[in-house]
Amino acid sequence: MKTTETPAPLPAESGAPITKTDTPPPRPPKEKKEGTVLNAFSHGILVIWAFMVVMPLLWAVMTSFKDDRSIFSSPWSLPDTLHFDNWSRAWTQANMSDYFLNTVLVVGGSLIGTLVLGSMAAYVLARFDFPGNRFIYYLFIGGMSFPIMLALVPLFYVVNNMGLLNTIHGLILVYIAYSLPFTVFFLTAFFRTLPTSIAEAAFVDGASHSRTFFQIMLPMAKPGLISVGIFNFLGQWNQYMLPTVLNTDPDKRVLTQGLVQLAVSQGYKGDWSGLFAGLVMAMLPVLAAYIIFQRQVVQGLTAGALK
Repeated sequence: MKTTETPAPLPAESGAPITKTDTPPPRPPKEKKEGTVLNAFSHGILVIWAFMVVMPLLWAVMTSFKDDRSIFSSPWSLPDTLHFDNWSRAWTQANMSDYFLNTVLVVGGSLIGTLVLGSMAAYVLARFDFPGNRFIYYLFIGGMSFPIMLALVPLFYVVNNMGLLNTIHGLILVYIAYSLPFTVFFLTAFFRTLPTSIAEAAFVDGASHSRTFFQIMLPMAKPGLISVGIFNFLGQWNQYMLPTVLNTDPDKRVLTQGLVQLAVSQGYKGDWSGLFAGLVMAMLPVLAAYIIFQRQVVQGLTAGALK
């Protein structure tokens, strides 16, 4: 039986280079992480900004529980005892309860009306093609750039001629008209990101346009509605110029008007503790709304920006 043997390797010719394939190539030296200095700088700026925002809020809350003597003698120290009578005095004697109720009625009604009308208009502009679609859309965008200062005088006469001056429902209608341009602009971009296959399936099953909108598309747009609702809530709750011009009845003042009146009256009386208590009362609902819905706000902004 013949066996095959592996031939021995031939010796390398004299002068021929011999390469070593078993030796791995040398590793490059470790480089320093890029952007370390930039990250440290950006984090430092964020820490400074957070300190500048949080400290005045904490100081206002802390001061609302002090008496007037402690506010001026030791403004940066903690209160020795919690003076809850400051809050009760601001709530009852300064009529903050009436201002708070008027603000809840105005902002609640205008917020519901803005979200309902704005979502309906945005859905039509985003989903249906008809003559004048883009023109109406750009009209809403133009309303965002129109300064409210230029509309105060004609708006006053229009509201007065309609018999809505110094009324809660008149102020609600003005707030809705003021907030609609941004709401339509935001929700139009959000409705365009929603899938069309679900709406088409609903039409195939026999659903009407109104039923498809209210039962299918509107629940899908919940993150966007929460986001734009928070923005409108902040703007309407802190609105001062419109109620000052259109609401001169002392019994129907909103919270911003009440705070100005409280600052004037309590300043003359020297009741600074009651003034800070009223300020914190007006500030707490806004902080609570943002803290509760901050996750939904971020989700709504992200979902509306990506397609």
